[in-house]
This record gives sequence, C-alpha cells and structure tokens, in this order.
Amino acid sequence: MVVYNFKKIQVVPTARDFIDIVLSKTQRKTPTEIHKSYPISRIRAFYMRKVRYTQQNYHDKLTQMITDFPLLDDIHPFYADLINILYDRDHYKLALGQINNARHLIDNLAKDYVRLLKYGDSLYRCKQLKRAGMGRMCTLMKRLGPSLEYLEQVRQHLARLPSIDPTTRTIIVCGYPNVGKSSFMNKLTRANVDVQPYAFTTKSLYVGHTDYKYMAWQVIDTPGILDHPIEERNTIEMLSITALAHLQACVLYVIDLSEQCGHSIKEQVSLFHSIKPLFAGKPLIVAINKIDVIRPENMDQESWGLIQSLAEPSTGGIGGTQIVPMSTLTEEGVSGVKQVCCDTLLEARVEKKLRQSRLTNSLNRIQVTMPIPRDERVRGISIPQSVMESKARKAAEPQEDETVEDRTARQFEEAFAQQEADDSMWARGEVPGMNSTLWQEKYQLKKPEWRFDIIPQILDGHNVFDFVDPDIDAMMDDLEREEDARMEQFEKDQEGRVADDEELDEEEMKILKAIRKKKQAMRVEDTLGSHNNPLPRAIATRGTRNFGTLQAHLENRGFDQEQAQETVDKIRERSQSRSRVSGRKRERSSSRPEEQGLTDQQRKKFRQAERSKSRAASLTPTPGSGMKDLKAVQKAQKKADKIFKKRSAIGKKGESDNVILNMKPKHLFSGKRGIGKTDRR
Repeated sequence: MVVYNFKKIQVVPTARDFIDIVLSKTQRKTPTEIHKSYPISRIRAFYMRKVRYTQQNYHDKLTQMITDFPLLDDIHPFYADLINILYDRDHYKLALGQINNARHLIDNLAKDYVRLLKYGDSLYRCKQLKRAGMGRMCTLMKRLGPSLEYLEQVRQHLARLPSIDPTTRTIIVCGYPNVGKSSFMNKLTRANVDVQPYAFTTKSLYVGHTDYKYMAWQVIDTPGILDHPIEERNTIEMLSITALAHLQACVLYVIDLSEQCGHSIKEQVSLFHSIKPLFAGKPLIVAINKIDVIRPENMDQESWGLIQSLAEPSTGGIGGTQIVPMSTLTEEGVSGVKQVCCDTLLEARVEKKLRQSRLTNSLNRIQVTMPIPRDERVRGISIPQSVMESKARKAAEPQEDETVEDRTARQFEEAFAQQEADDSMWARGEVPGMNSTLWQEKYQLKKPEWRFDIIPQILDGHNVFDFVDPDIDAMMDDLEREEDARMEQFEKDQEGRVADDEELDEEEMKILKAIRKKKQAMRVEDTLGSHNNPLPRAIATRGTRNFGTLQAHLENRGFDQEQAQETVDKIRERSQSRSRVSGRKRERSSSRPEEQGLTDQQRKKFRQAERSKSRAASLTPTPGSGMKDLKAVQKAQKKADKIFKKRSAIGKKGESDNVILNMKPKHLFSGKRGIGKTDRR
C-alpha cells in the first residue's frame, strides 16, 4: 500500500504563467462591458467583482499548492530526512513559507482596494483603483518567481521517487559498491535494476516486491557506501544511511568474497562496524556473495576469521547475526538467503507485537490447542479400490463414454498432479496463484528445458508472434477446403428440394441455380440499400421506373422475352384505360404551341411577360375589395409581405449562444493612456 503518493501534486507554473492564467480567467468569467452613464453603484460593483474574483483565484491556487506539497513535520521521518538530503529542509520550508505569506498579502490587498472602491465617485477612479489592486497582486506573484521554479523542480523529483511503504515487511540490501546488491535484487524480485561492472551504478533507492508464504515483501536496493566519516559522505551515500536509520526492516549486508569489487575483506568488515549503530533493533543477515569464484573453505584463515567475527551477538541486530553464502551469477543460495531474511523478520515482528502493552490484557484469554498423535502409525493417502479399477478400465477402453467413477478417478488424478506442481513451486521459492508458471510446464517443445525460457518479442527484426505456428498456412488451406466442401453439400441439399419430387435435367438445374444466385444477390442488395437509402422507396425510385425497365426486370427473374413482352403490354393497356376512366390529364409537353420556333432567349422573355400579365391580373382590384386602383393593391401587397416576412435566425439566440458581436468594444480600446504597459485592462 502506498502511504504517500507524490505523483498527484499538481504542476507549479512559473510566475508569468501564473499571472496569465489568473487574469485570463478573470477576463473570461466576469462581465467586460461598463458605461459611464450607468449608476455609480453599478460601476462600483462591476470593478469590486473583478478585484474579488482575482483575489479568490490567487487564494485557491496558492492554497492548493501548499496542500499538495508534504509538510515535513507530518510525514514519516524517513521521507522527511529524504527530502532534507535531496532538496535541503530550510530551502523547502522557506519556499512554502513565501507562498503562504503571499497568499495572506493578496487577501489583505483585495480587502483594502474593495474598501476604497466602495467610495469611488466616477468610472475613471474606480477603473484606476481596480488596475492598481490587480497590479500589486501581479507584482507580488512576480517576486515569487524563484520559489515557484524551485518547487516545480522538487515536484518533478518527488514524482520520480519510488513508492516505499515504511510500515510493511521490508528487506534492505546494503554494502560496498559493486558487491552484487543489484544482481541479488534482480534475482529476487521483478525489478530491473541496471547492473554494470563499475562502482556506483545504483545512484538512488530502487524498490522491488517478492512473495513468501502468501505475503508480499518489499525489497530496497540502496547505493553503495564507502567507509569514511558521515560528514564526508555525499548525497548518494546518505540515501542508504537514511533508509537504514528510519526503516524497521531486515538488513542484508552483502560481502564480496572474491574482492573483485575493489575492496578487501578487511575494509568490508570495517564498514560493517562503522555503520553498526544503524542496525540496532533490526534483524541482521550477512550474505557472502560470489562463492562461485572462491569457496569459503578455500579462503585464508585471517579473512574467514574476520567474517566469522560478524556473527557475534555484539555486532548488533536481534538474536545475533546469521552468515549465509550465495552466488547471484549461478543463483546458488539466493532462495536460501530470501528464506532466512523473511523468517527472521517475521519472528522479529511477532516478538515486537508481543512486547506491546495492549496485548498483555488479551493473552490470558487465548488458548492454543496442539493435537497429540494417538499412535505411531503413519497414515498415507488412501485411494478406494473402485477408483483404481475405474482408472484401469478407462485406460483399457478409452472410446467409451465417461462414467461417474471415471470422472471421480480423473478428478483425483488432477488433484494429485496439482498438488505435486504446487509442491515443486514452493521448492523453487514461488507462490502458487501469485507468480505461477504452471502454464509453462504444458509447453510442447523440442527440448523440455526450453519451456521456462523467456520468449522475446522481436527476433532478427521480425515479430515472433507472427511465426508462432509454422503450419498456419497449411491449416488455413484445410479450413478453406472444409468450407468449400460444406458449401457443396449445402448446394446439393438445396438441389434436392424440388416441388412434387420432380427430377430436373441439367439445363433446368442451371436455370434453378441462376435464379437462386440472383435471389441471394437481390436479398443482400436490398438489405444494404434499406440502411443506406434515406428516402422512401417510392420517392427514391421515382422517375426511374418505366415499361422498358419492367421488361428487363421480368427477364432477369426467369421470364422469357415473349412472356415478358406480353406482360408489359397488358400492364401498359391497363394503365391507359385507368387513365381515361379517371380523366387524368396528359403530361405537359416540353414546349407549348405558341413557343414553337423560338430561341431559348426569346422563349425566356415570352414566359416572363406572361408571368407579369398573370400577376397584374391577380392584382387588379375587384368590386367590393375596397381597393380603388392597381396602385392601392400593390401598396397593400407590399405591406402584407413585410408583415409576414420570416424572422431571421439571430432573433432566436439566447444567453447560451456565446457570440461576441463586437470584438473591440470602444470603452476598452479608446481614451487617454498613461505611461506604462497597456496589455492589461
């Protein structure tokens, strides 16, 4: 569980960006138009609102900034010292103090200028007071520029810090540089710490997680420490000192037996004794690394005696110090070191809880019952005889259906196999269900030892997953052949569905296939057209239907040419007879008799003259209409057109339609301007 989430701290803008954000919001969220003809009370309220809104924006943003950054007195001492080492406690507190002081000054400035605006006697005086108040607020923010830049750097670095829980089960790995701490971290956890053959590759704290006995464990890889006074240690070394001093964890001190790290056994033991006060009250394990280079029994007596001296109870830790060999290269003893560290830390945590005073009142009410064996007989797994017989019968007759007894035998066998797999995982130091690799055991590879290899994503410039199955093309061909066979069988079944059990010859069968194929295509076309055609069918096909298309349509549906022609003639005759009975007029020709022989320009002028005559005839005053002449009729028609004129869309606009009709209002872009900047209103 993450105790402090520094990644949620909001971005700290620069002083100039801070001012632009606040003033831009004030301009957008408050009214922008005022006139000197307004009452003085309205003018005062207009400018007071701007000053108050600006002050509130500054106050909210500065308060959010102070709240987001952690207070050193309220957080865990580990993080407090870590911030002190990385950013300097005094500088950090001074920057937050300046932010807090600026917030109070801006609040007081707003109160003063609002009080002055209450007695403003003109538009000009109120405007100048507003400008002065907002200008002083912006000046205060400009002075905070260095503090804001420093806090932004601190925020970025805090977001990159590892999420360390100071209260959970933790293993801290420490020692000289280049002794194998990061290699042990990579073998034990899912972390990926950079490992290089030179000192101080690890420059910060790295956190990984591992599993042991159904519990999650936190492993911290610390930078290397050199053996010199604490005053001479740099920032990287102080990170390790801080973790050792404040975290209640199991300390794993790593020693390089081969001395390939550049430091002798004597120097490594000396470093152990120099930082020994940091181990007080913590479980302590000494891991001697690189036993693949030199075995402990091949060392000289003096060096081995120095290492054995670390196991004395006086060297610190709880219950003495244990020495465990390992090799991070061959992974020999790595799981043993993990088991010793976890068991030791669990015992220490239980002992610490038992020493707490609040448990003494409840211990006398706890009763632990230990079962006592009634005899010395060893009772193993008992499998019923019926189950064994069922398994034998199933092996002999695999083609029969599974019975209840067979199912029971299979379930027993699967349970035993699962138990064996879980036992093998526990032996490897893994937890079944959390970091399970059972699915890898089912791989069918050329060599069984390849099953647990890591599959690369890219190999030789190609994506590996594109070539997982080399027979994928052959499998695809088989699927296509199977699909073709099914389609042929379906067609044969369809061919057998003939009315009255009549047998069709080859020519009729071809016609039947063509008709079915055409019906299928029409069905698909109709389905697609029904979704894509926005118009009704009667309107969408208007003008495209005639007797010629009807005849072609009938021929496509299986009619021969003579039958189609006969059907079309019948439909045409029926349509003409219905037209004569209902008295429907014939269609108008493209040109009237009086327009015969005219050019297009002459025909256009002729039709315009006819329309003018028709309109004049409609405007001729009729008896009883109240109009004395044509002029009166035209005047009345003009008034009627004006009354019934359709209203424009702009008349329907409301407050939600944010339209700025005047991008440059005169009261904001004219008048006397004094000396100075004019980019702010």
